[in-house]
Amino acid sequence: MDAENLTKQIEEVEALSSIYGSDFTTDCEQTRSYSIRVSDNKNEVILYVTMTDGYPGQAPPKYELSAPWMDRKAKENLHYCLDEIYLECVGETVIYQWVEKIREVLQTIKPVEDKKKEKTQHIEDTLDLSQLDIKCPEITHGEVIVDRKSSFQGHAAKVYSIEDINLVLAKLKQNKKIQNATHNMYAYRIVTDKLTLQDCDDDGESHAGGRMLHLMNILDQRNTLVVVSRWYGGIQLGPDRFRHINNATRQVIQQAGLLKK
Repeated sequence: MDAENLTKQIEEVEALSSIYGSDFTTDCEQTRSYSIRVSDNKNEVILYVTMTDGYPGQAPPKYELSAPWMDRKAKENLHYCLDEIYLECVGETVIYQWVEKIREVLQTIKPVEDKKKEKTQHIEDTLDLSQLDIKCPEITHGEVIVDRKSSFQGHAAKVYSIEDINLVLAKLKQNKKIQNATHNMYAYRIVTDKLTLQDCDDDGESHAGGRMLHLMNILDQRNTLVVVSRWYGGIQLGPDRFRHINNATRQVIQQAGLLKK
């Protein structure tokens, strides 16, 4: 890595940590991956960033946004705003400007209270799943991780379209045990020559889907859907639950033979 880029990255991390305190988290020092919680007007966005070798001198950092409550159009607009900031500041550090732009956008959005994100139009919304013979991509079920009576299990499938995703989700919910899980969070990435489709859903486990998607981006996972089911055992696990969710995600991707080498 260019020494000047490295120096600027170190200085930026120190500044961000000082400014945002506990809202700034180091996810992985080796890959220089960080997350910043931005909240305003009772709404919240998590910005995940990975500082590339070329940042800031030659290339932007990689980034993802976790905001399950935000509709697709609003997310696309926010992505556009962040990309515009980078283009205006090529060669300079931009993460602080990104965070403050996100905060500015949040101030213009009405608060979302006690409202679950509307799901992508799944087949189960209109049909009785138990009566359907659902033909979908092959699903791999990972090993069960147990900690203090809570259980986590990953499920993975190779997908090429939103229709594939809907079919896999519907097929999983034919299983009563999975359907009755406390949370069924998921993330997917579909990558073609022309575009990348990716999204996630926390299913009530705040920030879990975003962390799964962040991991899949670090792994450069393509055409992959991962669902992690959690059955809550009555004992709060704190941050450990995210470690188990990420481990279940990576393990089932590898077990399904989808992990990029």
